[in-house]
Amino acid sequence: MNKNLLVIVRTVVMIAIAVVALFPIYWMVMSSFRTHEEIFKYTTLSPELFMPVRWTLQNYKDIFLDPSKPFGRYMLNTLFVAAFVTACGLVVNAMAAFAFAKLRFPFKKLLLTIFMSSLVIPYEVIMIPQYLLMRDLSWINTFTALIVPQIVWVFGIFMLVQFFSDVPRDILDAGRMDGAGWLRIFGKIVLPTAVPAMITLGIMTFLNQWDSFLWPLVVINEEKKQVIQVAISSFQSLRNISWGKIMAATSISSVPVLVLFLFLQRYYVQGITMSGVKG
Repeated sequence: MNKNLLVIVRTVVMIAIAVVALFPIYWMVMSSFRTHEEIFKYTTLSPELFMPVRWTLQNYKDIFLDPSKPFGRYMLNTLFVAAFVTACGLVVNAMAAFAFAKLRFPFKKLLLTIFMSSLVIPYEVIMIPQYLLMRDLSWINTFTALIVPQIVWVFGIFMLVQFFSDVPRDILDAGRMDGAGWLRIFGKIVLPTAVPAMITLGIMTFLNQWDSFLWPLVVINEEKKQVIQVAISSFQSLRNISWGKIMAATSISSVPVLVLFLFLQRYYVQGITMSGVKG
């Protein structure tokens, strides 16, 4: 009886936590179908708080049909940058992590320590010299400035180092004895065992780029090359905040990430567990 009661209590607590976590998302989506005046009109617990009184698609029409702010173009720009950074980052960061985890070379521990120490440096500190470098390379206002500096991710390398460290050294030595080079061992032996960790890193990288705001705001000046988070922020000003547009745009921008996570959540949880990264 006590065990059944414990299960019931645990279920109720988990449901309550899920409701608290999901209600802001639900309210955001419902608010995207409200008029601007109705969004903050109902503040007490009533049916009007949970469902729009007057359903409207005007907010979605405004963000997609405004020629001065092509929201569809922003979505495609963000998808392109996030996908490119994710694909290149998986290759580069995985190879760097494998080298730190399994290869032997001088000053490896010192280099890894210096590399990891950059995690404690706030991004705002390196943003100005990074911007000056982009200016000197004539990359300002280009997708190259959005992609290249974001490919190497120190946290991603650290996470994969934890995973690659658990790969038995005997397997790698057996591959070397068979005449395989390190690149072939990495591609044929190590990567197939690292699928959950790679998918986990891919999801985290994609989400990080999809939510990127400060760096695109600094390096991109042309409207048609802007990304989605900067576009959403443009719906507010000192005089007017278009909450309906913000709710609609945020709801639309959440869909790709939610779909990606729903399809890959099993690998994500498995990768977090196997890599030894707790969060």
